Amino acid sequence: MALLVTQGPQGAIGAPQPAEGGAYTEALVGRIVRLNPLLDDANPVDRDIDRLLYRGLVSFDARGLPQPELAEGWSISADGTLYTITLRDDAVWHDGEPVISDDVIYTFSQFQDPDYPGAADLVEMWQAVNIIRLDDRTVQFQLPEPFAPFLDYLAEGLLPDHLLRGAQVEDLIDHPFNLEPVGTGPFRFDRFLLDSGRIEGVGLVAFDDFYGGRPFLDRVEFRTYPTGEAALAAYREGVVQGLAQIDEAGFAEVLADPGLRQYTAPIARAGAVFLNLAHPEKTFLAEKEVRQALLLAINRQWLIDEALDGQGIVAAGPIVPGSWAAADDLQPVPFDPAAAAALLETEGYVLPTGATPGSAEYVRSREDLVLRLTLVHADEPVATRIAEAIRDNWAAVGVRADLIAVEAGALVPEYLEPGSFEALLTEIDYAPYPDPDPYPFWHDTQIEGGQNYTGFDDRNSSIWLERARTTTDIAKRAEYYRSFQHRFRDQLPALFLYYPVYNYAVDSDVQGVRIGPLVDPSGRLEGIAGWYLVARRASSGG
Repeated sequence: MALLVTQGPQGAIGAPQPAEGGAYTEALVGRIVRLNPLLDDANPVDRDIDRLLYRGLVSFDARGLPQPELAEGWSISADGTLYTITLRDDAVWHDGEPVISDDVIYTFSQFQDPDYPGAADLVEMWQAVNIIRLDDRTVQFQLPEPFAPFLDYLAEGLLPDHLLRGAQVEDLIDHPFNLEPVGTGPFRFDRFLLDSGRIEGVGLVAFDDFYGGRPFLDRVEFRTYPTGEAALAAYREGVVQGLAQIDEAGFAEVLADPGLRQYTAPIARAGAVFLNLAHPEKTFLAEKEVRQALLLAINRQWLIDEALDGQGIVAAGPIVPGSWAAADDLQPVPFDPAAAAALLETEGYVLPTGATPGSAEYVRSREDLVLRLTLVHADEPVATRIAEAIRDNWAAVGVRADLIAVEAGALVPEYLEPGSFEALLTEIDYAPYPDPDPYPFWHDTQIEGGQNYTGFDDRNSSIWLERARTTTDIAKRAEYYRSFQHRFRDQLPALFLYYPVYNYAVDSDVQGVRIGPLVDPSGRLEGIAGWYLVARRASSGG
């Protein structure tokens, strides 16, 4: 459908103004399973659709700061343990019922159920929270101790108590509601798109009573495809106007198509090499100078250009750029193999006499300590290319790396959690919350039984992370995180390589599309109520 411009009231013609009308269809890769925001973590297709159907108490601005959504506002007690939420008075469900405190209590009580099929630490956190109903529009969350990222957890899409009252978590998994969803978002469920009785997509229609104002688009459809190639073929045939996922094979074609606009945004993920600082045999990993040399030796821009097809940004540390918590003045460690070799030489790690680059003997050592280690990586094409490049980069400065390829699902339970690794290549996914909260990965109390897999034991860092987690003053939190990031850059318990970017393509006739830094790919649809296909020439005179 081409962008339609209609004449406005009689008078001089001004700039085009968005108008209601038109339908947009997007291709998703995967299958629809259940349209329930509490159960969509494992299925990106469900999350994309739920983004239009549901809303949470809070949403986030471009920097990841919480903003009022279904909540009109909130107050936080001086000790940071009591959050009082006031609901807006103009929010209604798609069936016309008002949004009230009972909906909030029903939704978040599901996370307190031991049978909730999500992360165990999420259930543990919610089980310690007391949820109190003050009246129809006011709810309190009482925490056992200060937890500054708590507002982020209130972004979960609410479920309607009046339709689900009495249904427990185990009932929700196969509840008919998941196929007849009722939410509070800008679009409401219309029907599933069927082919031979099989769900091949979903149709949504504009919700006239959306508190944020009726969307310009009359209708949005999502059609599902098994592969990115099939989705791209659907665009060529004119079946869809948008591609939610651009894979490596179709990237060049999408980029060259003048009818498609490509939108690129940083996404809250990071590629990194975790180092086992407490390894009993590879004690050189406990030396920060060695870790600094290992990072100096890696050509991270080459990794992005060759392994990621240019779709990434060289990383500067553990907090992704664009976040309110990112240290904007922090620059990535440069690629400097000469400096890496000199640093190792200074620390006493020397090459055997007569060893030549590329030979098996070209490995540095200090007395009996040889700079040789294993690098575990996922047995997948991109991870393998990156691991091989790192191996070659390290070999050039006299560090020998032997690669171990394993199933991606084994990286955490079989290597990181038991500490059975020397170096491990992985990609960290920070979704679903914008608050970076690095505490679980880098605080010293998380070494035993937590996610501090490297064994990073640094009191200065831990103090900053504690303070950032317990104060609700955002300016102070940002200051603590800046201090932590600069300290991390000096100590380097892990080698951050790149931040990937997300690519999204929409037909050029669709106007008003804006995306910023993303925590999750579904965030690209956050502003869809402002997209339009119909514009009206505004009158500038009577």
